[in-house]
Amino acid sequence: MAIRGGGALAHTVLAALPPALLAWLSTVTNRALAFPLAAPSRRSRPVGRARGPAGPARAARWALVVLLALAAGGCGRQNRVWPGGVSGELPDQEVSDFALTETEQGTPSWKLYARYAATYNARNVVVARAVRVDFFDEKGRKSSELTAREGEIQKTTRDMTARGNVVLQTVEGTRMSTEELRFMNREQRIVAPPTQLVRVERAGDTLTGYGFESDPALKHFEFKSNVKAVVRSNSPGGILGPGGGKK
Repeated sequence: MAIRGGGALAHTVLAALPPALLAWLSTVTNRALAFPLAAPSRRSRPVGRARGPAGPARAARWALVVLLALAAGGCGRQNRVWPGGVSGELPDQEVSDFALTETEQGTPSWKLYARYAATYNARNVVVARAVRVDFFDEKGRKSSELTAREGEIQKTTRDMTARGNVVLQTVEGTRMSTEELRFMNREQRIVAPPTQLVRVERAGDTLTGYGFESDPALKHFEFKSNVKAVVRSNSPGGILGPGGGKK
C-alpha cells in the first residue's frame, strides 16, 4: 500500500499495526483509488449522503484516520509493573529510602531499611526492595544484620518474609544464607520453610539442612532434617564447639 504524506510518523505507526489489520486497510485504500473522483456536478445532492465513487474513497480516508489515531494512542502508552502486587493491583503509597523501627520499652528491637517500598492496604502489607534489617539485643546493641532482595511486612503484626539471596550475618561471625525465611516478631524467631535449604557457616565450619529455626542472633538454632556438617576447625569458636549455636 502506497502512502503519500504523513511523514515518518505515519510510516512508523503503520509499521506497528498487526499484519491482518494492515492488509484490510490496504484493500480498502486500493479499492478507493480504483474509482477516480468524478467532476463536481451542478446538481445539488442532499448533505450527508455519499454517492458514486466518492463513497469508497471517503471510507478509506476515515479508516486511515481512525487507525492512525488508535495506533498513535497505543504508542504513547506504557505498562508499569508494580512490585509485589498481583495482576492489576496498584499500590496505595510508594516511598523511596523507606525505614521502619520496632521498639520494646524504648529500646530498638530491629530497624528495617529499604531502597523502595509500596503499601497495599487491601492486603495490609508493605512490599520492600533492597532490604536490610538490623537486629539488636536487650541492651540496644546491634547483634546481627539481615539482607535480602525483597521483603514483605505485615503492617499489624510486623512479621516479615524475606526472599531472594537472604543472608543473616551476626557480629560474632556466624553467617546464615538461604532463599526465603520468615521473621516472627512477637516470638523473635526466624523460621525457614521446610522445603528451603539453609546454610550456616562459622570459623570454617559449615552446616546445611532443612527446617531451620533460630533467634535473630543465631545463638540457638536448629535444623529439623537432612543435616550435613563440614568441620574444618577444632577451635571452641567453631560452629560445633561450645557456644557454636547448634541446638
